[in-house]
Amino acid sequence: MDERLQQYDEKMKKAYAFLESDYAGIRAGRANPHVLDKLRVDYYGTPTPIQQVGNVTVPEARIIQIAPWEKSLLKEIEKAILTSDIGINPTNDGSVIRLVFPELTEERRKDLAKEVKKKGEDGKVAIRNIRRDGNDAFKKLAKTEISEDEIKQLEDQLQKLTDKYIKEIDELAEAKTKEIMTV
Repeated sequence: MDERLQQYDEKMKKAYAFLESDYAGIRAGRANPHVLDKLRVDYYGTPTPIQQVGNVTVPEARIIQIAPWEKSLLKEIEKAILTSDIGINPTNDGSVIRLVFPELTEERRKDLAKEVKKKGEDGKVAIRNIRRDGNDAFKKLAKTEISEDEIKQLEDQLQKLTDKYIKEIDELAEAKTKEIMTV
């Protein structure tokens, strides 16, 4: 691959990876420890991910269990979960915190499916913006360094990259929607 295209491929990969991690945080009626990824707990004055202050397990299909390494963190973890947008109330038994995921209603599934579609569209817009930036950069090169034919080739290759990532985003969104809609 042309080194001029490499940077745009990297940016598109990052946009795709961001969308993938965003989708991991959408709960689909099953317990997924990734819903906790963005949560931080105050650990001796430092905001720390929950996964770094305790053991996060999924003992059953719809339960996440958090066993902190220090009992003093139970209240902090509980507070972080309550103030987050997860929408689940934690239960604290004095040694572990449990999050029980309720079954999703049909309406909630449809709302989540819409959210997945919207995030997918945002991801595609990001990919197209990267393509636009690349095409602009190639046009600037035309004035000085390379011929019209080379620019056309670079633009075609960039378009192929764009198509590849947009197809991957569509497949990712479709898989996540299917996961959400499966009862």
